[in-house]
Amino acid sequence: MSSIQPTPLWRNRDFMLLQSGQLLSTFGSGISGIAYPLLALAVTHSAAKTGYVGAVEVAPLVLLSVAAGVAADRFDRRLLMIVADVVGAAALGVLGAAVLIHHVSFWLILVVAFVDTGASVFYRAGNSGALKAIVPPVQLADASSVRMARMSTVRLTAPPVGGALFGVLRGLPFLVDAISYVFSTIALLLTRTRFQEEREPGARVRVREGMAYFWQMPFLRVTVGMIAASNIAAVGVPVALIILAHRRGFSGAAIGAFIALEGVTLLAGSLLSPFLRRVLPMRAILLSEFWTALVYVAFVVEPNVYVLVAALAVHAFWFPNTDSAMEAYSYTLIPDRLLGRAMAAANTLRAASAPIGPLVAGLLLAHTSPRVAVVALAAPVVVAAALGTLSPALRDLPTLGASPAAAG
Repeated sequence: MSSIQPTPLWRNRDFMLLQSGQLLSTFGSGISGIAYPLLALAVTHSAAKTGYVGAVEVAPLVLLSVAAGVAADRFDRRLLMIVADVVGAAALGVLGAAVLIHHVSFWLILVVAFVDTGASVFYRAGNSGALKAIVPPVQLADASSVRMARMSTVRLTAPPVGGALFGVLRGLPFLVDAISYVFSTIALLLTRTRFQEEREPGARVRVREGMAYFWQMPFLRVTVGMIAASNIAAVGVPVALIILAHRRGFSGAAIGAFIALEGVTLLAGSLLSPFLRRVLPMRAILLSEFWTALVYVAFVVEPNVYVLVAALAVHAFWFPNTDSAMEAYSYTLIPDRLLGRAMAAANTLRAASAPIGPLVAGLLLAHTSPRVAVVALAAPVVVAAALGTLSPALRDLPTLGASPAAAG
């Protein structure tokens, strides 16, 4: 009896539409992402306040993920994603206009950074169900790798463009990002697949159901905790790099190019992820991101901007492998009716540490040495590597495609 092969991803109309809209939106986010710290430095001339902006950018991942997960399980996910796009575009348009008329303030940067990321949290909550609805289970890991490869390609070009646009006119990066949301909305309107299964009329959506379901899976509990530690470096090191490069007098375009190198290795990691999953044990792939944080020792030996750029690039290579595996396990093991809330629980826990990275980078660079700052960012990741290596949950991994009960 021959099995029916699923439609190749490149021929999956709704997957391609969804990815196209996300690519353009991600390109805009990459442009504004480099502009936020540059604008904060230009307005405040303070490394600490620039760190505050970085912390506020990631704070919604902690504060709003649960609410977004509930909304994704309760309301129409496509509509939720469209509303998120509109809110994000409006906030960025306000900031871009304020910069152009020279009436921007530090508090406005903080507010817009929070609203912008907050909108993306709700978008991603809906997108988790969208991907599961559009892509067959056997293709979820490959779809995650393909998506990350395309996103990495965009991130490769966006930071230099954002830095260059900021050098031409400081408000341009934010206006370009606002326009990119329009393309994301159009792509959503053109998709045909329902982004959720039929729901039981009148069924209550309880937050604790998602948390309880997530918490009963040892594999997800352990790996989410490890990613929480890794996020301290993943978010904090780029902020430290921007501050240090700015201190050394590098231009916005040059700083964007430094950040873009991370995109190069993210792209390489995404493209090689399917191959690595075939030749390496899953446990090795999951642990590699964390043990690679030892590369920051090179900066301790030689505290040079170029060394930090190289170390960040090497570390980033392994991010897509961990992320694609985590996504595939999550989408496979969590039923659709709980997906938004269970993923919200996971996202909240692993993002809880993300604001710490920019704060540590900004405050330690303002009051101590670059060596101390980078060690403080990398040390939790190495600790997570050691604990993960010893964890039974990573020795006895569930098989992709297993039933939820098998992972309990």
